[in-house]
Amino acid sequence: MQKAVVLDEQAIRRALTRIAHEIIERNKGIDGCVLIGIKTRGIYLAKRLAERIEQIEGTAIPVGELDITLYRDDLTVKTADREPLVKGTDVPFSVTNQKVILVDDVLFTGRTVRAAMDAVMDLGRPAQIQLAVLVDRGHRELPIRADFVGKNIPTSSSEMIVVELKEVDDTDQVSIHE
Repeated sequence: MQKAVVLDEQAIRRALTRIAHEIIERNKGIDGCVLIGIKTRGIYLAKRLAERIEQIEGTAIPVGELDITLYRDDLTVKTADREPLVKGTDVPFSVTNQKVILVDDVLFTGRTVRAAMDAVMDLGRPAQIQLAVLVDRGHRELPIRADFVGKNIPTSSSEMIVVELKEVDDTDQVSIHE
């Protein structure tokens, strides 16, 4: 049951614009930077960030797609035959010696990010890994924090953050559900 909408379309757009500026500022431009979106919604957020960064800097930043299914410590997404459902990784560039900026929709326990870092390390040896998330809801189980956060939304363990994006859900909003 939806409790409240915490980010509407405009708020999401503003948060992503701010994150884009913060990425550019922290990295003194975008030379040597790449964005990698974590499937599913992280990919669309990474593409939106890439568009904003290109508008600001006048230069395109490479964007990749990361499927962390096989790196999960719980393998929760399974098919009928109990095998993990792999959606495919598409990183058409080398991550070696690059500043990799992982992009995801919600940072919760940190387990998805840990799995994503393992997946990136299997692709090469980045100079640095940074993390950009639209929402940080707390409740970390691992010592992981985001470098760039659209909005901190403290939640109880009984609440859920639901991110809806036009590319998948036909609407842009972040809401808290009971």
